[in-house]
Amino acid sequence: MARREELYGWLFASPWIIGFLVFTAGPMLASFYLGFTEYSIANPPKWVGTANYEKALLGKDAQFWPSLGRTFLYAGMIVPIGLAGSMLIAVLLNQKLRAVALFRTMFFLPSLVPVVASAVLWQWLYQPDFGAINGLLAMVGIKGPLWLSDSRSALPSLMVMALWGTIGGSTMIIFLAGLQGVPAELHEAAEIDGAGAVQRFFTITLPLLTPTIFFNLVIGVIAALKVFEAALVATKGGPNFATWFFIVHLYQTAFQNIEMGYASALAGVFFIIVVTLTIINVQLSKRWVYYEGEEKA
Repeated sequence: MARREELYGWLFASPWIIGFLVFTAGPMLASFYLGFTEYSIANPPKWVGTANYEKALLGKDAQFWPSLGRTFLYAGMIVPIGLAGSMLIAVLLNQKLRAVALFRTMFFLPSLVPVVASAVLWQWLYQPDFGAINGLLAMVGIKGPLWLSDSRSALPSLMVMALWGTIGGSTMIIFLAGLQGVPAELHEAAEIDGAGAVQRFFTITLPLLTPTIFFNLVIGVIAALKVFEAALVATKGGPNFATWFFIVHLYQTAFQNIEMGYASALAGVFFIIVVTLTIINVQLSKRWVYYEGEEKA
């Protein structure tokens, strides 16, 4: 009986296992190999050793380090603001308010809009001549900036666009689920002892919410580092490389310049960066994440 159940288990899991091997593990291994070759599709891969990685890391690619720095700057702004905003909204929507289900739906809706559709919508809002934002600013006598058309404001404009879909959405839903798990009796006991709402939030709610914060932090960092679609659709990496992120650079190298070998090396570097940051986050989490019932050594 146990053997038959084990067989059923493998049988039901087999579609995912096959899909993972064919569409994820296989391409990753192929990309790892191609990273050590010169490959332009038209000709067979030619082994070049570590030349592609040297080109990237030793400054022979003019856009490698700038695009990486720009991506880190973007993630460094988006992740903390997105986490704080989503947690604040979740705390507000966790109160016993009227029409709270309606408000939860309203804050969740932006995350359902596809990134490409969102980019097109914000392109119209940011349009310098007839866009809605500059139109509103003109009504109060303010001349609006060029937004996505100016290298000084293009990156902040993309950040605002990303935060519109990031604050709320699934991050807020996960925070709401975490808040639902905070025992009400702890708040009641603290309230009887005279603790105010702010004091109860920082001494009860926030510590019990740290596993949720940690999860959203890891997912948020990975998602922010992968920024691509919005920049490609809204600005195509411009103006003057102001929104030329790392994945945009990888895409341009692979599918516009047809340098598949070098693009695979870029993908390998990006993979190492993401894995390293995740490991660092996991190690640091031991210092600040509190799991209920956990016994510290």
